[in-house]
Amino acid sequence: MTNSRLSLTPLGAGDLIDRAVRFYRQNFWTFVWIAAPPILIGALFSIGWMALANQMFSIDSRRDDIESFSYLMFVGFGSLVIWLIEAVAVLTVMGGAARNFVRHLLFGENITFRETYKNVKSRIFGLITASTMIAFLLGFIGLFIFYFGLVIVILAIALAAAALSFSPFLTVIVSIFLSLGIIFLAGWLFFLIASRFLYVPQVMMVEGQGVFASISRSASLASSNVKRLAALFVFTTVAIYSALLLFLIPLQIYGYFSGISFLAADPDAIPAWYQIANQIITQASFILLTPIWMIGLCLLYVDERVRHEGYDIELMAKRVLGDIPDVPSAFSNPLQPALAQVGLPTPPARDSSSPLGLN
Repeated sequence: MTNSRLSLTPLGAGDLIDRAVRFYRQNFWTFVWIAAPPILIGALFSIGWMALANQMFSIDSRRDDIESFSYLMFVGFGSLVIWLIEAVAVLTVMGGAARNFVRHLLFGENITFRETYKNVKSRIFGLITASTMIAFLLGFIGLFIFYFGLVIVILAIALAAAALSFSPFLTVIVSIFLSLGIIFLAGWLFFLIASRFLYVPQVMMVEGQGVFASISRSASLASSNVKRLAALFVFTTVAIYSALLLFLIPLQIYGYFSGISFLAADPDAIPAWYQIANQIITQASFILLTPIWMIGLCLLYVDERVRHEGYDIELMAKRVLGDIPDVPSAFSNPLQPALAQVGLPTPPARDSSSPLGLN
């Protein structure tokens, strides 16, 4: 099968993951460097927050239950805020990477750290605003769906136990299937909602739209990607935690033989060196696997436009004919440019037979 034919074939869930991994493998170090800054900064803030917590709450004061609870709340709240800021930064960088990705398709440009962050800088405030809105909105929706689903699971188990009280074995089996079914529906609902917002950075950088126009545009594009988005999320999550365990297990074995009691109730039983090493390993795993998520969303965005708007034809026309001419302000232009200008120069056109092929 040729690359050109691949470019016109809609991407299924398996095709999406395969192409994202293949493209990542071809540009491994570039994507690692692109993903590293926001995650490394988040890791430094996390370590600094832990150090601040250890200074504010002394070991002696943490022996008290109230002080120990305050310490855990302080650490937990700080970790949540840092995680949200890190998510906003990753979404922001994702927008710059999307424009770099489309320029790669158009002109064969290399995907580089410098070009990606140059794109981010060109619309930094709009990207941060949109990414913050998305992170908080999806975080709130995710928590609501999680706790609502948890309540439904508890009620379903209680009803099953009441209806099948004559058979404990049957109660357990029915409860398991009910729980799995509710978890599946809750996950599907979350991805259905999340899919409407995840193209916002790409739309802003590729199409030159504003924040609210990008949200509307993202929602209109995301019509058939719930299954593929869920598959990409599951694959990335499993890959991240697999890489995490690969490094954490040797660290935990070393900690065990060094005398660390992981099950102790005392918050000071785990030494600072272990907490720092754990944080470094965790962030390194995210750095290694976050690019797959970034590439996957870029591929999904381009694939949605190919499916519904003939975007591959637009890209070829852009190479040969240049930008769509402006029309008088009295008229409404139904066409959108394949790549909007946001203060960045456009290189000369280049012949190519494969708009979306990834060699």
